[in-house]
Formats: sequence, C-alpha cells, structure tokens
Amino acid sequence: MTLISFVVPAYRVQGYLRECLDSILDQPFADVEVIGVDDASPDGSGEILAEYAARDPRVRPVRLTENVGLGPARNIGLDRAVGEYVWFVDGDDWLVPGCLPHVADRLRDTRPDVLIVDHVRAHWNNVGTRSAMRDVFPDPPGPETFTVRDRPEVLKLLHTAWNRLIRREFLVERGLRFAPGWYEDVSFSYPALMAADRIGVLDRVCLNYRQRRTGAITRTRGDRHFEVFAQWHRVFRLMDRWGTDGLRPAVFERMVWHHLTVLGNGERIAPELRAPFFAQMHADYVHFLPPGGYPVPPGAEGVKHRLVAAGRWRTFSALREVHRVRDAARGTAGRARRRVAPALRRTARRARDTALSEYYRAELRRPIDPTLAVYAAYWYRGYSCNPAAIYEAARRLAPQVRGVWIVRRDRVATLPPGVEYVVAGTREYHRVLARAHWLVNNVNFPDFVHKRPGSVHVQTHHGTPVKVMGLDQQRYPVGAMGMNFAGLLRRVDRWDYSVTSNSFSTQMWERAYPADYTTLEVGYPRNDRLARATADEGRQVRAALGIGPDEYVVLYAPTHREHLPGWRPPFDPDRMRDVLGANGRLLMRSHYFHDRERQPRGPAAGGVLDVSAYDRVEDLYLAADVLVTDYSSAMFDYAVLDRPIVVYAPDWDAYRVARGVYLDLLAEPPGAVAVDLPGLLDLFRSGAVAGEAADRARAVFRARFCALDDGLAAERVVRRVFLGETP
Repeated sequence: MTLISFVVPAYRVQGYLRECLDSILDQPFADVEVIGVDDASPDGSGEILAEYAARDPRVRPVRLTENVGLGPARNIGLDRAVGEYVWFVDGDDWLVPGCLPHVADRLRDTRPDVLIVDHVRAHWNNVGTRSAMRDVFPDPPGPETFTVRDRPEVLKLLHTAWNRLIRREFLVERGLRFAPGWYEDVSFSYPALMAADRIGVLDRVCLNYRQRRTGAITRTRGDRHFEVFAQWHRVFRLMDRWGTDGLRPAVFERMVWHHLTVLGNGERIAPELRAPFFAQMHADYVHFLPPGGYPVPPGAEGVKHRLVAAGRWRTFSALREVHRVRDAARGTAGRARRRVAPALRRTARRARDTALSEYYRAELRRPIDPTLAVYAAYWYRGYSCNPAAIYEAARRLAPQVRGVWIVRRDRVATLPPGVEYVVAGTREYHRVLARAHWLVNNVNFPDFVHKRPGSVHVQTHHGTPVKVMGLDQQRYPVGAMGMNFAGLLRRVDRWDYSVTSNSFSTQMWERAYPADYTTLEVGYPRNDRLARATADEGRQVRAALGIGPDEYVVLYAPTHREHLPGWRPPFDPDRMRDVLGANGRLLMRSHYFHDRERQPRGPAAGGVLDVSAYDRVEDLYLAADVLVTDYSSAMFDYAVLDRPIVVYAPDWDAYRVARGVYLDLLAEPPGAVAVDLPGLLDLFRSGAVAGEAADRARAVFRARFCALDDGLAAERVVRRVFLGETP
C-alpha cells in the first residue's frame, strides 16, 4: 500500500502549483501518490496537473466540470486516494525539502490517527514567521501519541488540514468529510482531533504556508466570512452527537478566539459588516457557552472575550479604534525619523533635478492627452522588442494614437526614420510621462512615475523566464543583491496589463509579480516577424551581414549573469570555427547589459563576426541556421523558426543554485545539450545538433512555448488595449 496520498486541490493557483508539485515529487521518499483535483480552474492549473501526470505516474489528475469549492474538492480527492495516510496540501503551498523521510519514519514507528507537523508562514516579501508549535509544546512530545483529553493544548495549534496527515481508514470509519463553504477546515480538523485515539506531533517544519499578496481568501473582503459561524455550528453538533462534553470548554475558547481573529483582520470584514459580525459572535457565545464556563484568557484578550459575552459592540469598537490610533501614531513617528536622511539627500540634489521634478508635478495637473502613447524598451536603450512591435501595429490599426519613444541620448541614432522620440531626463521626457494615456514598456518605468487615473500601463516583459524573477528572487539573494522588493511591488501595482507569450509565462509572472493586473496571454509581439518571415527576408538579412546564401551560420548568444558580473561562459570561437569548417560562419552576440562596451560592427575575422552592436536581434535569428545559448529567453523566440537550438550550460549546477530557475533545461531542452566546451564541439562534429532526438525535443518545446506565436500577437494587444475590443 502507498504510505501517503497527497490531495492537492487546484483553483487559480497556476503561478504556484508547479512549486507545490515539485516539492512533493522531488522528495527523497517515493512511496507517495498525488491526487491533483482541478476544481474547474479558469487558469492553467488543470493543464499543469495533466503535464505532471504525463511524466510521473505518481500523479493522478482529476478534472471537475464545475467549481465545487475547496472542501468538496478535497473530498473528491480523498475518495480516490489509496494511501494509508492522506495529506491535504493546498496548491499554493509547498513542502520543505527533505522533510518526507522524517514524516514517513514517524508514521511507521507510531501509527497515529493524526500526525501534526510544524509549518512556517512564508510571506510574499520572503519573511517567514513561525507557528505556535513552540508556544503550545515548549517541550516537544517526541514520538509519544495521546488523545485530546490527555493534552487539550493541541487544540491551540492552527486548525488547518494541510499541517496534518490523517489515517485514511480512520477518516472513513468516522465519516469525516469537509463541509462546503469558507473556513471548511474548522468543521474537519477539530472533530478529527476529538475522535482520534492516537495523535502525534512532529516538531519539524515540513510545510511552507504561503501568505499571498493577492488572491487569498484571508485577504478578500466580503460577507462570505460569515460562513465561519456555520462551520463552528457543525463542530458543536458533532460534539453533541459524540458526547464529548468534557472537551467543550477548550473547543469553545477556540471558537471565540477564531471569531475574534476573523473580525480583527481588517482585510476580511468590511466596516459596514463589523457590527453584524459581532452580533453573531455574541449570539453564538450565548448559545454554545459551556454550563460550567471556560478558561477565559488573561489580559487584553480576556477583555475582548468579556465584551463579546456582554454584546458590547460600541465599547469593543471604541477600544479597537484607540489601539489603531496609538499604533498609527507610533508608525508616523518612525516614518518621520526614517525620512530625515532622504530629506537631507534631496536638499543636496542639483537645481536642475529639482526643477524637472516640479515641472513633472505641474504637468500631472494638466489633462491626460487622450491620443498619446509612450513607448520604451530595455531602460531606454532604443527601439526594440515587444514595444516596437506594438508600436508598429498601432500605427497601422490605430493611426489616431500618437506614439512617442523614450531613448537615451546615446541611442537616438539607432531609431528608425520617422519615429518620434524624447530623450530620457529632459523636460519633454517628463512631460510625456505625465500626460500619456498609454505607457508601454518591457521593463518598469522609474519610481517617480505616477499612475494617473485613466492612464493605462502595459508591461510587455522581454522574454519567457528561465531564471527566477520578481519576488521569487528573494530566495536567491546572491542574484538579487541590492534589489528593493517593496519598490518593485509599487511599480508592479501600476500595471494594467501584462503581456505573456504562453501559459508557462503567465503562471510564473503571476507568482513573481502578484498584483491586480489583467494578463494578455496572446503570444509575443516581437515574434510576429519571425512567425511571418519568408525565405527571401532571410536571404536579404544574410546579404546585409555579408553572409553567403550557402554558408552554415551559428549564432552564439549567452545570457548575463547578474550574480557574476563580468563572467563569461568558457567558449573558444576559433575551435568552434574549425569544427564548423570552411563553409561555417559564427556570429557572436553579447547580452544587451553590455551595450556600452560594444564596438561598431566590423568585417568578419576568420569566419567569426561580432554582432553585439546589431540592434535588431530578430535579423540575426533569421540569418542563423543554429542558435547556441544557455539560459537566455532567446531560445523561446528562435524556436518560432523551428530551427535547431543547442543549450550550452557549463555552469548549470551553480547557476540554478545561485540564481534560481523555473525550468530544468537539461531535462526539458529545446534541442541538444552540452555542459562543457568539448561536449559542445562534439555535438556539431557528430551532427547531433540536428539529429532525431534534438528534433523531437524541439517539437515538444515548441508545442509548449510557441503555440501562440502566429504573427498576430501585436494586433491582439492593440485591439484590446488601444481599441477596447474584447476577444
């Protein structure tokens, strides 16, 4: 029999589900199954479950035709489970690496009905807060098992389903199921503890409980939080049926604590609903109060309990306001102290900067220009990428929109003829940023840019992510040195639209940049040209580069290592050129971060041509027969052409540990793979670059990442954003 069945419900968790599944399947313990329940999720969660099931027989997906909610979805998974124990893990949480052997040992050694494991709250800002385990059990119980009557303090551990494993036959025998509605854990977890003859506690952190910035029920206001009362009513009905009156005082205290927790969270109960919620708390207090009373907690918490008992809402509300004002005053004083140093720095700025800032604020008071769209790419490095493709489509489909580009002064000469522009840092630059109706960028605009009501910010990104991005970089501090994540989120909060090229990107951006933008999963506008390219266009590009039509062209384009400035992968262009032969040509292109180091493009030397200064990388793709890259998003773009791709990853192990990756390129490559220079040269000598195995890998890769790149992505963006059309 399988030891552990994981039941993983999935609803709107596409940004987190892969991490959850990987955390289970990559454990050094394989005696598990995963029942993934797609609760009619409108995002890509169901496709992710199917993808994992296709490559790991331990994953068993269940796809529901209608949304039933978390509790019923767990029940459906429970009905299909075959394991001796069931662990209900939510799709946005994840296990701690290496925890499962310890869990399995405790299960086999003690055979509990319920085993509670420790957890941490993993906040979106990478802060972790511990659970109440140490407070409840200052001296860990060790391997002993007990009942609630033996140790009633166990009820004070968080009452969720995901921090405990439960013997499946025990659940079946006692008829324990999840009720529908919010707070479904309440009417499942407490009865399970009260019914269990053998409860165990593993004093080891095994699960990361994700505290999401957006999308979590605990951060959603609404009247559905009143459903907590019905869940507690179920608990007391079961107690009456089972005759467990001896536990009533301890359970009652937990009910009052939970109600106060829900009411005290300002992100759950709207101001107009607080009085009715308190009234229901008072009614339940009176109805379920044990005849002999219960242990009222000391201090301020006890005061709250007594006010609930008396139904004194006005006093309760007034005291809460006093505490809020006091806390706000403390925060204001702290912020004032923290503002001293920035204020001193601001006074030292040059007069020109001050004048420009005042000018920008003045322009913000003027009306938005309803026809103005501002474009930028790669921190003002010029005219390129998705913004350029959208600009061109807008000129054709929405000629009433006036497009203006922002560029650095040293990049003005790279603009195509006829493109209107302003130079970054000038008065005109501040004016268009203040007055624009649309702001389109493949990175973020500076922090000073104000999100005006009525303006529309479009984040196009600049590649399908291999390396981790956004908030996920907090776990890889070597590659995120100096990043201000709070500032990043303020910039992300300006986005109205996020353009993605495939479902995988959508999922990763949702996790890395949690905010309330609308995702446009339409393909990448910059790849429209590649999708529509003809053989004649490729020949013209080659001729412009001085490359003959019969030459075999390899483009080598490694990515930048933020955590290793100045480091370059070991690569010998002369040896590569020798392998390619007399008819071969090697094009070498550095990352755009090194654009200030680039030298003007000159003639090829011995068949090797440095094309780092070539502005339109799409031309280079069209000219190349093969792309050699490492962790660059170039592979996703080049795959649109359906030509051979080689992943050259000499520092793969170090890179994924230090920088972090979303995709295992060695396991799911777009073609042949080499991890050292001799191996790379052998791929070309042997012809494996374009062999049958490489072709199969590329076909799978293209199906997964390039399905939307049909040449119409920019048009779809323009029609939605500029013309207001809906698909």
